Amino acid sequence: MNDGGHAENDRMLGRPRRPASSNTPVSVWKEKENVDGKIVDAGVVILRTSGCAHSINGGCTMCGYNIESQENIDTGDLLAQFNKASADMEGISFLKLYTSGSFLDEREIPADVRNHVLTWCKDRDSRLLFESRTEFVTEEMMDAVNGIHDDLEIAVGLESSNDKVLKYAINKNMTVADYDNAADIIKKAGAKLRAYVLLKPPFLTEAEAIEDAIATAKHAALKSDTISINPVNIQRGTLVERLWKNWAYRAPWLWSVVEVLNSCADVDRKVVCDPTGGGKERGAHNCGGCDSKILESIKEHSTSQKRSKIDGPVCSCRDLWEGVVELEGLIADGTCDLQRLFRQR
Repeated sequence: MNDGGHAENDRMLGRPRRPASSNTPVSVWKEKENVDGKIVDAGVVILRTSGCAHSINGGCTMCGYNIESQENIDTGDLLAQFNKASADMEGISFLKLYTSGSFLDEREIPADVRNHVLTWCKDRDSRLLFESRTEFVTEEMMDAVNGIHDDLEIAVGLESSNDKVLKYAINKNMTVADYDNAADIIKKAGAKLRAYVLLKPPFLTEAEAIEDAIATAKHAALKSDTISINPVNIQRGTLVERLWKNWAYRAPWLWSVVEVLNSCADVDRKVVCDPTGGGKERGAHNCGGCDSKILESIKEHSTSQKRSKIDGPVCSCRDLWEGVVELEGLIADGTCDLQRLFRQR
């Protein structure tokens, strides 16, 4: 679910996995983050857990994070992982803690581990960001976490504001109403809310994906503090990977990411984007020649929160992208007869 992750590159690109240790986190690093208009040092920790509860229902079609999970992870392992990771986190004022699923799911993160993390952040006056599925966001749980540390940002995957996309394209096992209810509970508790918006779930054309992401961002803006635009990356062992290998899916164009971000320019919320695997075949990409400059501008936009329009370099592949978007749209609405089109060539 998370909105970025340098640790995901090996898995995402299909490279051999390194031997995993139950008491060693998946990955740890530091980065810059815009918090309340100020650029601060942030720490990122990805814990190896027993996995997302939704995986028993097949999981989301694009999510392969469970690959890093282990069934035998216990409280001691998780405490050891966090203690190793936090040893390098002194001086940060923002901690992003990711798992394979939900920080508020006590089957994945036992209360002792959750409380230890919350106490660590409270003692250092650091904001804590974590992720959760909607079913674990309850008033009782929010009272429990707020009782220890109340500077929280909770990331929830809305993904799409279209229930049909959630059900049939993503297999999210929740509805927009479920998200809205969780958002209300989070806001009532005084916590910050970060909404994940998915760009290009399977079975949507490029044009449909752009339209869906823009509509979802605008819905998320009604209740969230931060909107994270997450272009799909092709992760191992997922339905999206199977489609991709059968030439039935392409990761979104970076031009599509730019289009969505520019369409969110008038949204009065913090909008961020960190395309995992950007510029690579399994991540959001263009032709290869303009990718790095666009990715740099996206990163600058996310960090600075300047509302200026994101413009990529002059590149001929933009014309190709525009053609793809237009042609897919004509095919989708039935106004294009492909056989007749190809006979005329």
